[in-house]
Amino acid sequence: MKLFSESQVALQASRLHIASVSHAGIAEILSLAQALEQSYSIPFVKMDQGSPGLPPNHIGIQEEIRVLESGVVSLYPPSEGIPELKEAGSRFLKAFLNVDIDAEDCVPTVGSVEGSFIASALCTQRTPSKNKILFIDPGFPIQKAQLAILGIGWKSFDIYSYRGEKLRKKLEEMLASEDVGALLYANPSNPAWLCLSDQELRLIAEVTEAHDVVVIEDLAYLGMDSRERYGHPFQEPYIPSISRYTDKYILLLSSSKIFSYAGQRMAMLCVGKQLFRTVYPALANRYHNSGLFGATLTGCFVELLTSGCSVSSQHAFSAMLEASCEGKLDFSADMHVYMRRAERMKSLFLENGFHIVYSKDGNRAIGDGFFFTVGYGNYSSEELVLELLYYGLSTIPLGTTGAQLPGVRCCVSQMEEAAMVLLEERLKIFHKDHSPL
Repeated sequence: MKLFSESQVALQASRLHIASVSHAGIAEILSLAQALEQSYSIPFVKMDQGSPGLPPNHIGIQEEIRVLESGVVSLYPPSEGIPELKEAGSRFLKAFLNVDIDAEDCVPTVGSVEGSFIASALCTQRTPSKNKILFIDPGFPIQKAQLAILGIGWKSFDIYSYRGEKLRKKLEEMLASEDVGALLYANPSNPAWLCLSDQELRLIAEVTEAHDVVVIEDLAYLGMDSRERYGHPFQEPYIPSISRYTDKYILLLSSSKIFSYAGQRMAMLCVGKQLFRTVYPALANRYHNSGLFGATLTGCFVELLTSGCSVSSQHAFSAMLEASCEGKLDFSADMHVYMRRAERMKSLFLENGFHIVYSKDGNRAIGDGFFFTVGYGNYSSEELVLELLYYGLSTIPLGTTGAQLPGVRCCVSQMEEAAMVLLEERLKIFHKDHSPL
């Protein structure tokens, strides 16, 4: 028995000016679930937005309080970032990725959303003929939506059938037209939780170098592959990254998930040394400056978009990065609660007739982490996300992520014990209502 009728869902969607629930974005699904919950006093099981479900790291909070009380926040921050954060970022990447990135080449941004916006724009402006972005999908829908604002074209492909050496052939095919300025992906990926191997990253580096393509690597879920034990500073195993195999890269390093510091919108762009110092005549002509990639990043993009980042948040991020390098903060171990939730949630879905959509990660079973994907019978992504809403379960359709397989994305972050109990109850009812007689 459905908890919400079709008319109730349609009414709330209309009030929120959601044109199509089946094709709604993350924020729209979240708003719709909240509206239904408030209007009919029936709690939702929220698996839509990827907001952290753990308390913010206390080291960051304590440092931010100290800085706020010091009075330094009366001054504008430098657009290139405070020295303490730049140094901490450089050291952190050496400690956990085993890569050498100069402090100068680490630039704070107002979250990785701003970081991907800047990186996408800059990488498609540096060479006029390379004006598109190539996405490895399934991926984060917002990054494509940003390109609509910027007027940038894009291509994509679902990587699920192109692992290992098959990936090389697919990349060569997608880059053959020489109109791609950057390749963008997350590792692990949102929503499928696919993790690129070192072999695949080396392959990506070889192909992109040959085609003069910058790799934008989103590390939002840094070190959260449950099948490996990362997180020991300056020790193997190191977290896989494209930065070990090419110098033409931009890393998006965020405080949101690894330190549960999402509300302060604090992240960094970490740029390969050679790329940061490359002069592009097209940038010089466009911005009437030296054309230096790094100087344009800070002096034009960061300065003109946000005039830098919150000083107190920069100090907080710096303190958490430093504590991690000193072994005082084990961010990887802290994230294991998400992995335990994912394992339990997958079991509940499987017990009630669902299947894991992206179930294999190359030759391995998919790991447990922040997201996973499920399907049910022959339902399309659009049909399933709507049908689950009637049962008080909010997810997002895989169709919005560039996935070629039908299903929905589930986020584990808000799934504490009470939500788990509700999830089990509602999945049983859903399965009973949809099982063939």
